[in-house]
Parts: sequence; C-alpha cells; structure tokens
Amino acid sequence: MENLALLEHTDTVNELLARYGVRFGIYKNNEFKEQLFPFDAIPRIIEEQEFAYLEKGLKQRVVALNLFLKDIYSKKQIVKDGVIPEDFIFASSGYMVECEGVTPPKDVYSHISGIDLVKGKDGQWYILEDNLRVPSGASYPMIARELCRRSSPDTFSELKIEDNRNYAKLLRRTFDNVNTGGHTVILTPGRYNAAYFEHSYLAEQTGAHLVNGSELVVKDDKLFFKTADQKLERVGAVYRRISDEYLDPMNFNPESLIGIPHIYDVFKKGNVALLNAPGNGVADDKGIYYFVPKMIKYYLNEEPILSNAPTYLPFYEDDYKYVLEHFDDLVLKDVAEAGGYGVVFGNTMTKQQKEDFLKLLEKEPRRFIAQEVIDFQDLDILEDGEPVPRKADLRAFVLMADEPLVWKSGLTRFSRNPDSFIVNSSQGGGFKDTWILSQ
Repeated sequence: MENLALLEHTDTVNELLARYGVRFGIYKNNEFKEQLFPFDAIPRIIEEQEFAYLEKGLKQRVVALNLFLKDIYSKKQIVKDGVIPEDFIFASSGYMVECEGVTPPKDVYSHISGIDLVKGKDGQWYILEDNLRVPSGASYPMIARELCRRSSPDTFSELKIEDNRNYAKLLRRTFDNVNTGGHTVILTPGRYNAAYFEHSYLAEQTGAHLVNGSELVVKDDKLFFKTADQKLERVGAVYRRISDEYLDPMNFNPESLIGIPHIYDVFKKGNVALLNAPGNGVADDKGIYYFVPKMIKYYLNEEPILSNAPTYLPFYEDDYKYVLEHFDDLVLKDVAEAGGYGVVFGNTMTKQQKEDFLKLLEKEPRRFIAQEVIDFQDLDILEDGEPVPRKADLRAFVLMADEPLVWKSGLTRFSRNPDSFIVNSSQGGGFKDTWILSQ
C-alpha cells in the first residue's frame, strides 16, 4: 500500500478533525443533526497532464455559464435563437425575475463554481452537476491537508504534490476583484447551518469578517457592518452563504429572518458585490445542465472539452419515449432537489413505485431529467485497516476573478455503502484529499 506513513495516521487526523469541529449538519425530520465528515487518508491522485485537461475543460464551462447568465438576464439571445426553449428558463425554480436587467460588478455572476465530476471506467471524465449558487466543500480538503502535513511531514517532502494552501489566496483575489470599496464579509445564516464550519474557517483564512444578517445594515444606498463598539464600517463585497430567497426580505422572501433589508437594492446600484450573484440558480438547474454543451458552442464557438453524462429530457417527446423504453437502465433526478435527494434508480423501484413515478413524469415532464448510469471508477478507502473499493466523485472549484482559475485540489467524496453510487455527505459519505501531481 502506497504512502504507508500517512495511512498510519488516519485515526489521528480524524481525531484532530473532530477536535477542530470539522462537521456538517443536516436537517432531517425537522431536526438539526450535526455529524463528523469522515476522512480517508488514501488520496485521490491525478497526474499533472490529466489535470491540465480537466483545467482547460472546467475553465471553458464556467466561462460559458457566466455568459449564459449575463444573456438570460438581459437580451435572452440564446432563447431567441432557439437554442434553449423558454420553458426551461422561466419554469426553472432558480430563475429570478427580480434579477432582470441587473449586472453584477465586472459582469461576473459565478465567482466560485463547484463542478462535480466522475471518472468512468472507460477513463473519460463526465460532468455530473454544476453548482453556481453557494457551493461548499473547499474547507475540508484544506484543513485535512494541513493536518496530514503535521501528522506525516515526510510524505509531502518526498512527493511532488501541488500545494493546496493557496485556496484562501485565490478566494481573497476573487473578493478583491469585484469589491466596490470597503471590507469583505462572509455572510452566514448562523451556527446551525450545515456548512457553518466552512464559513468560519474561510473567514479566518481569508481575513474576511464573519457576520450574520443582524450585523449588516443598509444606509444611504450603501452596505455597512456594525463593529463591536457599534461603529459602522463600509462593506464592498459579501461572500454570502445563504440562499437567494432569504437574502433580502424586501426584495425576495418577506418572511426571511436572516437576510438584510434592501441589500439587493445596494447591489443593483453597483455599491456592493454579492458573491455569487443572485439568480445563478437558473444556470445550475438540472434541466439546464442538458444544454451546457450547446451553450459552449453558442457563446464560444468551441466544442465542449468535458462531456455531460448522457442525459434525456422527458420534456421532449423523443426523449420521453426513450425514458419509457429504457426506464430500468436510467437514473432519474428531480431538478429541484440537491444533496443526493430526489435521485432514484429505475431498476430499484417496485412495480407500484414505478407506476406512481411514471404518472408523475407524465404530469410534470419538466420536473425530471434521466441519465444513463455511468459506471464510474471506484477508489480504495480504508475500512477496518484494509483497502476496499467505493464509488467516488470529485468537486472541482473554479474561481473567477479577471480570468477563471481552477484550484489544484478539490473535494473527493466517496460512498461508504458498497452498493451505492450516491456519495454526498448528507447521505452518509466521507471525503479524501485530492493530490494533483506537479510533475
């Protein structure tokens, strides 16, 4: 087994992660439960040349998605030219009419993109999902790498691995690129949010102020945060970790208790940057995912470098027929769900479940996509001290400043269930470090 010295410290690293409070929380049955995110010390290793290919494809995709967002909230040329049916825009739960005609600083919509990929057993990488709203997860490989360095420094002195400790620097550069003048803050919903550890950790690493909604106030069309002595300090950039609908009760959900009244009005006037921009959800809708390769060709006049998983839209008659004929071979996804929820495999349903689902599909075809089940690669994890294969994906992080930059690391998540393809932390998965070799 490779890197034995590091593997001997797996328990130590997990104990340190627990001591540092590296947890995630989930709401289930109206209860908030917090649990550890199990770390596995066998890293995912990506060769330098292979990562260069991924890097090129990820940059291309994020640039096209940003152009799509700018277009869809202004001229809507891609709809007028018949590339995407308007039903898929205006019926999307992520589309926000309030964002029409609003352009964020420097035309950047998705400042931090989390792109989920898997590597098939055919050796090809496939994009599974684009996360352009409030993608999380970068903090876990950051702190895990730091603790692994402490536990087994020889491992990292002997091997040529890209240093992932520059994420905070890249993130700060992203903040500063769009800052309209003032402090940068990370806006958290609070202690009981699933990713609260990450909010606090990234604030510490970037030097940003960690704030909640009650600590921000709008005055004279500008945004301020209240210091400990109740002074008001100007805010120029907000890395917000709350959903669009809760951001501003005066513009979005009036029942929000965690947002800041009129913050969106300040944003519309160009007096503060919001990272990521409100309204991005229309671009990472699972139904819109189908059209991303078409976006790349339309906006960039280029062939997509990275492939989508083969996807079918029941919205289209031919695709609907295909889904009916190949139902048992497909995975069906509810476009409104995330975190591994709303995902069902045709071959696992009972006869009654299938009948019920097909009735729902006939009634709401826009609500679902169907995909071929990619037999993606297993990665070894340690279980009772022995390596066992488990399904794993990769969340790559692309940060957009004056140009897109791909972090030379990433969050590799794995399923602890030997029979499951679902790797999400909310579904009981774990994570491992991602080593990008530098030569």
